[in-house]
Amino acid sequence: MSVFNNKIVVITGGSDGIGKALVEQFLAMGARVATCGRSQDKLNQLQVQHPGAPLFLKGVDVRNEQECAQFIADVISTWGQIDVLINNAGISMRALITETTTETLKQVMDINFWGTVYTTKAALPSILKQKGVIVGVSSIAGYRGLPGRSGYSASKFALNGWLESIKTELLHTGTHVMWVCPGFTSSNIRNAALNKDAKSQEESPMDEGVMMSSEECAGHIIHAIEKRKRTLVLTFTGKRAVFMNKYFPGLADKLTFNFFFKNGQLIK
Repeated sequence: MSVFNNKIVVITGGSDGIGKALVEQFLAMGARVATCGRSQDKLNQLQVQHPGAPLFLKGVDVRNEQECAQFIADVISTWGQIDVLINNAGISMRALITETTTETLKQVMDINFWGTVYTTKAALPSILKQKGVIVGVSSIAGYRGLPGRSGYSASKFALNGWLESIKTELLHTGTHVMWVCPGFTSSNIRNAALNKDAKSQEESPMDEGVMMSSEECAGHIIHAIEKRKRTLVLTFTGKRAVFMNKYFPGLADKLTFNFFFKNGQLIK
C-alpha cells in the first residue's frame, strides 16, 4: 500500500504538464487529490478522464490571493485537512531585457512567486497540524540565471530563497519543506511562455522530443516527497549547470551564452 493512500494532496496548476502527471500518479497511489487551474476546459477534461476518482477541481488564478485562500478553504471543508501541498502553477517568459516590458516581469513573478506564497500561507495551519509537506516546483533557472528568462529566473530564485527560509523556521515542527528543480521537461510551459509584451509566444524554441517527459519528472518528484529530500535537481544537464555555476561561474556564463545565442541572436 502506498504511503500516500488516503492522504490529501493539493497541487496547483494540475491541468497540464507536470502538474497533470502529478495528479494522475497520486490518484493511482490512492491519494485524494485537489487541483486548480485557470482553464476550466482543461479541468473539465481532467474530470472526464478520471470519473469517480477522489478529485477536487476548482478554477483559480493564483495571482489572486482571495481565490487561493478560498481554494484551500474549500479543500479543507471537503476533506478536513491537507497533507501535501505542491506549488506547481507557473509560467515562463522569453524576451531580452532591452525589449521586455515590466508587465511581463510582473506577471511571471505574480504567478511563480506570489502564487506559491498565497497558497502556502492559506494551507500552512493544516499542514503544520498534519506535520505534512510543502513543495515548490522551481527550476534550474532558480540556481542559474538564464538569458531571455530574466523574470523567470528572478521568480525561481525568490521561490528557492523563500522556501529555504521557511524550511529553517519550521525545522523542528515535523513539517517538511522542499523545492524541486526539473531541467528541461517536455510540457506546455514554453508554448505558454510570455513574450516581451506579456502575450503567449505560442511556440517552443526547444526540441521538446529530447526532453524528460512530464510523467517521468512527476515520478521523481513523488519519490523525493516520499523520502523527504531537501532538494531535487533533475537531469544530467541540470545538475551540470548547477555544479558549473557554483564552482566555475565565469565559464558557466560563457557556456550559457553560447547555448542560448547564435550570431548575437537569442535562439532558444
